[in-house]
Amino acid sequence: MGAITPLGNSRAAFWEALQAGRSGVGPITAFEPGKLTTKIAAEVKGFDPDALFGRRDARRMDRYAQFALAAAREAMADANLPEDPDVREQVGAIVGTGIGGIITVENTTFEVGPGQKWDRISPFFVPMLMANAASAQVSMTYGLKGPIFAVSSACASANDAFATAYDKIVLGDAIAVVTGGSEATVIPTAMGGFCSMKAMSTRNDDYAHASRPFDKERDGFVLGEGAGILVLEERKFALQRGATIYAELLGYGQSADAYHIAQPDPESRGVILAMRRALERTGVAPESVGYINAHGTSTPLGDLAESQAIERVFGAHAHAGLAVSSTKSMHGHLLGAAGAIEGIACVLALQDGIIPPTTNYEVPDPGCTLDYVPNVARKAPELRIAMSNGFGFGGHNTSVVFAKHEP
Repeated sequence: MGAITPLGNSRAAFWEALQAGRSGVGPITAFEPGKLTTKIAAEVKGFDPDALFGRRDARRMDRYAQFALAAAREAMADANLPEDPDVREQVGAIVGTGIGGIITVENTTFEVGPGQKWDRISPFFVPMLMANAASAQVSMTYGLKGPIFAVSSACASANDAFATAYDKIVLGDAIAVVTGGSEATVIPTAMGGFCSMKAMSTRNDDYAHASRPFDKERDGFVLGEGAGILVLEERKFALQRGATIYAELLGYGQSADAYHIAQPDPESRGVILAMRRALERTGVAPESVGYINAHGTSTPLGDLAESQAIERVFGAHAHAGLAVSSTKSMHGHLLGAAGAIEGIACVLALQDGIIPPTTNYEVPDPGCTLDYVPNVARKAPELRIAMSNGFGFGGHNTSVVFAKHEP
């Protein structure tokens, strides 16, 4: 596993910050927010692409692809996959992103300007903006010749990437897939669009406490950026080569709201279907799930819908033994990369027996009545099954189920 996040540029730094309840939110430094109503974000800090990839190669990748390749570098070093060409012909790369190379699009548009100087457009413009650029960079860097493509389903993208990678392995199309999600959208156009939707928190003077999932005083999400990549392998292959196995991906459930392009179904029907299908597909009983890393963006409608859906799916267990937390309270909402780093959080929770908290939880919401692991990480040595939820604009819902690896 590898991670580039607002909480640190490695998996270890990310996990340490989650356990400590540290915030990665601060005033925007990437640009001057001017009259935008939201002037805060969860930015990746201390990231030097020139040092990582060399100036020439770095300039030929959008920031989102840089994040993905940096996270993949850590994951691949950790996985120690055989360099045998026959093996790497059977390894894929499936990286999700909600928007792709939007920084490249914005920068090029500004450079062209009102004079319509189209001849100034870089020959790398299209290769840099492509949603599949991240998976292509990973494939080329590591000589992976299995299924290589992108998944784009808004904020469910990374979970859908996990699901697609799972299917490719089950179908025999790959023995391993480098998969996850990446996003870099802390730019004027994206921020301006979300501000116009009134979707983001305007708690600019108290930025560390701006993202407050399930809290009664939540007022919107905080935009984040980064990437999470894991190496998913067919179990027999992993065991034969003596790989370090952190957890098992048991399966997933997918659904659509078929309701609204940006608002959640108030009756949570799609979200309920995704979680139920995940349980049915994996054969996991509801009472066996010990932890859910919630989508929990800190929006008034979204958090309420998800919380009520969990109650419907898990019944009495939702109030007696099921822990639910949103790590977005610390790292913000990474859009298409959210499910990637949250999936990593689930895997590490299972491995270490520690559930990360929902920070900034201060005023209970009468409509949200679950155990949100408020403010302090919790030891859970008995934890065996965890679920990660990812829901996106357009009504895309995907829940994935991880299990503690039992040798």
